[in-house]
Amino acid sequence: MLTQPTLTTLRELGLLGMADALEAQQREPEIQALSFEERLGLLVDREWSVRQSRRLARRLQIARFPIPAAVEDLDFTTPRGLDRGLIRTLAEGRWVQERLNLAVAGPTGVGKTYLLCALGHAACRQGYTVRYFRIARLLGALTIAKAEGSYPRLMRLLAKTDLLIIDEWGLATLPAGDARELLEVIDDRCTTRSTALASQLPIDAWHSAVADPSISDALLDRLLHTAHKIQVKGDSMRRLRAKKELRGDP
Repeated sequence: MLTQPTLTTLRELGLLGMADALEAQQREPEIQALSFEERLGLLVDREWSVRQSRRLARRLQIARFPIPAAVEDLDFTTPRGLDRGLIRTLAEGRWVQERLNLAVAGPTGVGKTYLLCALGHAACRQGYTVRYFRIARLLGALTIAKAEGSYPRLMRLLAKTDLLIIDEWGLATLPAGDARELLEVIDDRCTTRSTALASQLPIDAWHSAVADPSISDALLDRLLHTAHKIQVKGDSMRRLRAKKELRGDP
């Protein structure tokens, strides 16, 4: 019989999954039919599962996705030009492993942010670090970091993030100063980490989102030359959902 001191020791060692599994085994008489190795294997599996769940929760907390999203919940029935095969491939995360980028374009409301968050969530599940920013928030964070003296630390953090998601690219024209700040961020990540951008502008018009053409060329050359490109089409998903709700459709 397991004793309370054993459970206490496991918890003090931080083996909470094993402690909980041991308690569960004590309540299941049929578990005695298993060999010691089999029971130990179950305990180790539970500990591994608990630790993986904790790590995923931490990665999701760091990512700060604005919406809960999952690739499994993506709507492929509404015609939006989404390539199911490409999305499935991206969800596997090899593009992050290979340090490729992603460019997503489409009109407002077609699900660009949801798609980015879903792929970001998939990357978190695979053990990658992800951070989501609207571009205005990213530039604001850099400005605050400079004022507080934490700019080098933030730049190191961004440079080490496996997948950096930048949303709302091109919503307003970037002044040369802001564009240079962003170029510094991208320069540190070029060929070493993955970056995903989303914009309402068509991808071939992204250069117009930066006031200085030379900075625009440098920035987008680094981002787009190794990028998967997705052009989302169709009506606003919010509008379509609102119409369905009015009709009483499921």
